[in-house]
Amino acid sequence: MIAALGAVGVVAPDRLVEVARRFESRLGIYVATTLRLLLGSALIVAAPGSRVPDAVRVLGIVIFLAGVVTPWFGLERVQRVVTWWSERGRPFQRAWASLALILGLFLAYAVLPGAAE
Repeated sequence: MIAALGAVGVVAPDRLVEVARRFESRLGIYVATTLRLLLGSALIVAAPGSRVPDAVRVLGIVIFLAGVVTPWFGLERVQRVVTWWSERGRPFQRAWASLALILGLFLAYAVLPGAAE
């Protein structure tokens, strides 16, 4: 999912902005919270069987903690951040999307079956 969103952002930054805008509501904040908690938990659980267990565990903890604090960001702050990010321009958006793409590919490589050989 992270790599797919990153790829979308590299190819079509406007589409990624549209995705981000979908989280600019109370429901969107709760969905983001849930996704972060689930992804973080999944990475923590998958870490021991991964190619790089320490890195996967740390990323899982960071993502999980991001999920814990997400509800306290507040709707207004989320809207400001998305607006700020969307106004930075395509090169900026593509750079951040590239980081998401790289992170997603790294995680896929790290946790694919057969990784702990």
